[in-house]
Amino acid sequence: VTAPDGVELAVQESGDPNGQALIFIHGLLGSRLNWEKQIVSPQLQRYRMITYDLRGHGLSDKPANTEAYRNGRRYADDLAAVLEATNSKRPVLVGWSLGGVVMSNYLAAYGDAKIGGVVYVDGVIELNAALITAHPHVYAGLSSEDLKTHLDAVRTFLGLCFHTQPDAPTFERLFSNAAMASWTMTRATPAMTVDVAKGLPKAKVPVLMLYGAKDELVNVQPSIARARQLNARILSKVYENSGHAPFLEEALRFNTDLAAFMESAVIAARGSE
Repeated sequence: VTAPDGVELAVQESGDPNGQALIFIHGLLGSRLNWEKQIVSPQLQRYRMITYDLRGHGLSDKPANTEAYRNGRRYADDLAAVLEATNSKRPVLVGWSLGGVVMSNYLAAYGDAKIGGVVYVDGVIELNAALITAHPHVYAGLSSEDLKTHLDAVRTFLGLCFHTQPDAPTFERLFSNAAMASWTMTRATPAMTVDVAKGLPKAKVPVLMLYGAKDELVNVQPSIARARQLNARILSKVYENSGHAPFLEEALRFNTDLAAFMESAVIAARGSE
């Protein structure tokens, strides 16, 4: 899929091609591989599951200019391009961490007319100190031009994503995946524009905030509270035994909740037609 500014985005599909569409949006230093436990889940096979690698990540293009990443509207336009190219009808968006920013920027730019629901998974609501847990040495390391410093920071960052660490093969795959990400993107992301104050209030479709209570990267309750300031209709669930990645740490519960949300979103969409 080609974005409006020419960036080529790697897009993948699985599940039932005739099912209700789900679009998964990964977080910082991720890719479609983050969603493996959803893609293979028997609970979700009846849905048309679409994954894509954000610009600067995975198999998508990695522009060398900072503005390609700093301007949050670019990510919104990417998502809109994926919706159009896949001919997705009222898909439910599922965004993890930075993927939450992408969804908020999409809502700000395009509204909710073409989507059926939104799920923020430990989503970043705003890039500020009240909502993001401080790890200055880690983020400085991620931006370092020294390869060892950078890779050590990547490993630490990934460790912070989990309350219960994944098995070694999974962690190493995620580490390799993260190491593929653009350094220009990593440096630019802290200054990325976030238009959540304009975006979330536009969501009349169902919105679910799903967080792990043990999250070490995002401040959970302040994030949910801020989101509810902007949209009082938001529903929330907190997984007591998960960190920043409940879709991996408590995959069965997550997939069950996601399937239930999908069904409620489909019913809501029918009621609005």
